[in-house]
Amino acid sequence: MNSTPKASSRAGSGARGRVDWRSLGPLAPVVVFLGILFVFPVAQLLWLSLFNDQGAFTSVHYERLFDSAVYVKVLGITFRIAAWTTLLCVVAGYPVAYLLATARVHTRNMLILWVLMPFWTSFLVRTFAWMVLLGRRGAINEWLQALGITDAPVKLIYNFAGVMIGMVHALMPLAIVTMLAVMRNIDQNLSLAASSLGARGGQSFWRVYFPLSLPGVASSALLVFIVAIGFFITPALLGSGREIMIAQVIIEQMEELLNWSFSGAVAVLLLGTTLVVFFVYDRLFGLSTMSATGGIVDEAERRPGLISRFGAYVGGRLITLMGWICDRFSDAVEMLRAPRPERPRATLSRKVLWATGMLVLAYLVAPSFFVIPMSFSEAAFIKWPPEGFTLQNYEMFLGDPIYVGAMIRSFVVALTSAGLAMLLGVPAAFVMARRPMRGKGVVFACILAPVIIPHIIIAVALFYAFAQVGLVGTTIGLVLGHTVISVPFVVVTIMAVLKNYDTRLDQAAWSLGASKLRTLRHVTFPLILPGLIAAFLFAFVISLDELTIALFVSGGQTPTLPKQMWVDAIFKLNPMVTAVSTVVLVFVTSLILVAEFARRRSEKVMG
Repeated sequence: MNSTPKASSRAGSGARGRVDWRSLGPLAPVVVFLGILFVFPVAQLLWLSLFNDQGAFTSVHYERLFDSAVYVKVLGITFRIAAWTTLLCVVAGYPVAYLLATARVHTRNMLILWVLMPFWTSFLVRTFAWMVLLGRRGAINEWLQALGITDAPVKLIYNFAGVMIGMVHALMPLAIVTMLAVMRNIDQNLSLAASSLGARGGQSFWRVYFPLSLPGVASSALLVFIVAIGFFITPALLGSGREIMIAQVIIEQMEELLNWSFSGAVAVLLLGTTLVVFFVYDRLFGLSTMSATGGIVDEAERRPGLISRFGAYVGGRLITLMGWICDRFSDAVEMLRAPRPERPRATLSRKVLWATGMLVLAYLVAPSFFVIPMSFSEAAFIKWPPEGFTLQNYEMFLGDPIYVGAMIRSFVVALTSAGLAMLLGVPAAFVMARRPMRGKGVVFACILAPVIIPHIIIAVALFYAFAQVGLVGTTIGLVLGHTVISVPFVVVTIMAVLKNYDTRLDQAAWSLGASKLRTLRHVTFPLILPGLIAAFLFAFVISLDELTIALFVSGGQTPTLPKQMWVDAIFKLNPMVTAVSTVVLVFVTSLILVAEFARRRSEKVMG
């Protein structure tokens, strides 16, 4: 009697374990592409660090790396800046993500545009905005002196504070979007159920909602930290000599000293520390949380170890403490204010949440708009407030063949790389989301690797590999390099869309005689069109804003727009850059509005 169910269970398990390898064919292109253009170049660079100029095996580069306190100190500075950036982004971004996740659909759609605009706006544009705001003649210093708070300009730039302001502003949208992807899948009825069982507001949030949102918090922290340790744009423009990042050391060794082997050793150091962080994350939360889809790795395969159990123990105690503190605070507030029975208890906390969210959104959005009036100023240098009104900066921009050529090249590369990323990423996302396969976690990790590894390592590796085949300074080289870092975003975005897709619609089409190709064309793709548009725009904007790879791969004769803006910002901050920044800002904002309009129209038609 009992043997039959067991046998049936084993048979079912065996059926699930069998994999139709032919169905995994759509994974092959992306695996081959990343193997040739990512895994091999990075491995080649790291192997290069083990040899000297004569080709003999040596450890001298690593001995030099650790013999000098300079490089260890720079690594420490890099981790300090990345850690503070991560902490501030997650702490300040969580209320915004929570507000968006719990707001009404119409309100969420309105607010998310303000988050996406800085998220999709160029890092350089945002950094230029802070240079306008924080400079000695910037808007903030002008206001401080006008209000009588200070008698002289305050040093808000070229120090640690300036780096933090710029870094947090640049990376907080990434943290918000990552946390929101997880929070939107949390059932709000769970918190209501906890309240109906007697849990106070603080206990309900910290014991029910926050643990469920923790994978999103962890994913955002990891992504922000990884991006931050490979960041160099903001520290180079807003920091001083005391805020040098490890990526700047690699760039110096490559561009000024042409020291390939030592650059590889520094890259190994950066990669090793990154992998340690990633390993700790995987032990605590699992790799699947980064996709916002779950289900990549079965729970039985994860086998959390000591790190995970310790983290769960400490985290549980902290959550209990936070819930207790929030409830005591609520008790104190209730005692101080007059009783108003008709007023819902959650009103005060909701108002605080809205006030906090609006302040953070103002911090994210407002700086970019300061660049726009500056672009019409008649002043010969950047200062606030703008003087007069002129179009000379735009005339200079459009009359400069270098800038015009760089702009056209950037758009061509962005469109081509985004299209290629979609061709590679969409089929892979369908396989990862719908097909059973062994080692799915390993494959997913390989696809995510270009996001996990700092871009400076990828850029140097591609430069060395492309130099051997003549692709440095070519549009093809730029397209291939940008596609490497765009594909993971396409895969993750489409997987998140497919998680909420009702596959019974496809099954209904099949039952009515439609082929799989016809179903894909007339049923699946129309229903996930907003997700496809979002994935393409992600890839497009990532390429349009990419500077690290462009610094190495574009060469000296074929700069992209971000590289040309970077050169001008480093050597001479020409007011014309404000006009270029305004054009980029307006274009990206228009893209966001068009994409949002297409999404809403698609939802209306399908609804």
